[in-house]
Amino acid sequence: MRETSELTKRHNRPTLRRLASGVAALCLATATAALLPVTASAADPAGQTTSGSGYTAQIRRTEYGIPHILAHDYGGLGYGYGYAFAQDNLCQLADRVVTLRGERSRYFGPTALSSDGSGTPNLASDTYYQGLRQAGTVQHLLDQPAPLGPTAQLRQLVDGYAAGYNRYLHATGTAHLPDASCRGKAWVGPITAADIWNVVYDVDGSYGDTGFAQNIATATPPTSAAPRSSAKTVPTLPTDPASGLGSNGWALGRDVTRGHDGMLLANPHLPWVGNDRFYQLQLTIPGVLDVSGAALYDTPVVEIGHTQNLAWTHTTTYAQHASLYRLSLVPGDPTSYLVDGKAVPMTRRTVPVTVQGADGKLSTVTSTLYNSRYGPVVADGWTTTTAYTIRDANADNLRSMSEWLAMDSSQTLAQLKAAQNTYQGIPWTHTIASDSSGTTYFTDSSVVPHLTEDQLKRCSLPTGDDLPGGLDGSTTACDWGSDPDAIVPGIYGPANQPKLTRTDYVANSNNGPYLTNPAAPITGLPGVYNTQTQLATRPQLGLQMIAQRRDGTDGLGAPGFTLPTLQAAMLGDRNYAAELGRDDTVAMCHANPVLTATDGTKVDVRAACDALAAWDTRDDPGSHGAVLWQTFQRGLFRSGPDTWWRVPYDPAQPLTTPRGINGAAPSAQHALADAVQTLAAGKIPLDAAIGSVQRWAGIPLPGCDGSEGCFNVVRASTTSGSKGGTDTSDANYAQGSSFIMATELTPHGPHTRTILTYGESTNPSSPHYSDQTVLFSHKQWVTERFTEAEINADPQLRTTTLHN
Repeated sequence: MRETSELTKRHNRPTLRRLASGVAALCLATATAALLPVTASAADPAGQTTSGSGYTAQIRRTEYGIPHILAHDYGGLGYGYGYAFAQDNLCQLADRVVTLRGERSRYFGPTALSSDGSGTPNLASDTYYQGLRQAGTVQHLLDQPAPLGPTAQLRQLVDGYAAGYNRYLHATGTAHLPDASCRGKAWVGPITAADIWNVVYDVDGSYGDTGFAQNIATATPPTSAAPRSSAKTVPTLPTDPASGLGSNGWALGRDVTRGHDGMLLANPHLPWVGNDRFYQLQLTIPGVLDVSGAALYDTPVVEIGHTQNLAWTHTTTYAQHASLYRLSLVPGDPTSYLVDGKAVPMTRRTVPVTVQGADGKLSTVTSTLYNSRYGPVVADGWTTTTAYTIRDANADNLRSMSEWLAMDSSQTLAQLKAAQNTYQGIPWTHTIASDSSGTTYFTDSSVVPHLTEDQLKRCSLPTGDDLPGGLDGSTTACDWGSDPDAIVPGIYGPANQPKLTRTDYVANSNNGPYLTNPAAPITGLPGVYNTQTQLATRPQLGLQMIAQRRDGTDGLGAPGFTLPTLQAAMLGDRNYAAELGRDDTVAMCHANPVLTATDGTKVDVRAACDALAAWDTRDDPGSHGAVLWQTFQRGLFRSGPDTWWRVPYDPAQPLTTPRGINGAAPSAQHALADAVQTLAAGKIPLDAAIGSVQRWAGIPLPGCDGSEGCFNVVRASTTSGSKGGTDTSDANYAQGSSFIMATELTPHGPHTRTILTYGESTNPSSPHYSDQTVLFSHKQWVTERFTEAEINADPQLRTTTLHN
């Protein structure tokens, strides 16, 4: 995406507010305790009663099907959560369990692609996950006491979650499941707590071993003395912003908010299909825990959300979370490598996988996985002289959910920091947070390899056509170091992580930490922390939006943020690249009414001029001309180096350069001619609105790709969402703004507006499959119901009581 990100901050506010929050917590405990059944009494008359197995919980659903889970303890809370999630998304979790158990080939055949969207064939996926299970990695981590292993509360939550899912499946029956995608299927069955722990481990390894699953599973030593030039595809780490994973996160402090309190904008950009969706909910144990927000699918905690006095979000950090080491192999033995001059044999693990043949019969395919002292060996680049291996900083991380659960019960930034310092388990995101004192905080507390600048200079090997880079694996001098405050060896500890606390703001849009707040650049970081200084258009726009709202120059009224102006800024659908270059582009085509396309065709661009000149430079669903600009921009980026900017990047002006379009640049002229050709070939009008080509389940969507200048990032096609929320095929795919949350932490409690852009369910027949997509399309929000009074006042309230 050619992008990066930023964050926000605030400070303390006094005794009266703390006393008020304490009284509020006491009132909550008193008010909600009476709602929970302690015997097998009848449920709420407006709801439904279901018997369980040792757990007690209530699921109260408000408008748009949002569940509010209420329980006396963590086991009951997990039970209610697992039951509610199964009501909405059982097929998705059942499918994921088949993947993580390494059983896809048994049910779907070995050559079909895994459903996780990675493009990995089932046999390779099963080999990787079966190998992980054989290694006992997750069980080893579970056997450790907290903080290395999960806390007792989290274990209870996970046990309850699995039991709640199973209770719903048993009560409903596989043959009667509401979602046709898994109804009556042999691969649907009960799950265990171990399945949920495997989900947690898989999430944590997304930017390390998990991202290399196919490469690890298919790694085999060369069988002949092949020259280096015959090496397979160059291995690359999955930590490039071009991967598309992104987000915007703002924390706004008392210096820029009208109420002089804390505010937060959460705007993660993740896929709308598959495992990376969010589920919106509230989790409450009276007097102990009360958190509202969104959880990544199949995980037992809220990862982005707020409590009474604290709100936080995350953005993907492109710091390194794994290292690629190049091994120098022992001559004549491609499965041994040299370290400090001594030969070290690779370890091997034989992995059998059950596969279903075309005739329906089952057989076993056996593969061998290879490991080095650093981690798994990968297929790409393995020749008779070199091989590549991954060391994943999250390979021993099952700490993330303990950390998030501690954050879920935090009320201040100090408590949030203590949770992060204790567990050090955030796998691959920045944290942006604000509390009710009006203080904001940014950190990259993610798990990052301890590699110094000196090591990076000495150990980074040169790249070439036949030898990609990587670190030198032939010497222990290139091993990871460690910090005295790091919870495990090999990573940076809290004292050396980038962080910033302020009372105006912190912001991140997947840029490095440097310009989290331009008034206080974060410098002096090792290169593994993404120290780039040039901002892409999306983070530039985000910082500009904050500055203009602070000054009252954005057309939204008096200076300072309020909840309505924060919402309006988020869904303003500005296209910053267009603001920087639309007029130059119109001038270019007025001066050159016929331009030459890349294929040499002469193209009349006068109608394109008119369409762009009439466009409002927004990406609202009905903004006519946005499709032409999007197509033109994509052509510019494909043209290579950014030579088409009229004013090039200047490190002294990182917020305002580069800018403009150089109309004399051949790349710019070709891109516009190509765009006109492309739309003509697709029979798309030159003044087409973005909502005509970008839809979810037929609903027009706003936004565009972040690299094209949009803050509200959305990527979709006309057929996206037509096959439900579990299908990751290209025709069904969409990505971008997922769970949007705008929160103000007032002295009277949090005021929050949300949009879960694709709804609570992956099932197309559910009323909550795309109901919030309609809101998103019309710039409408859900008013969150956080207090007991707010929940009980909902005329659509439905209650399910689960008890013995």
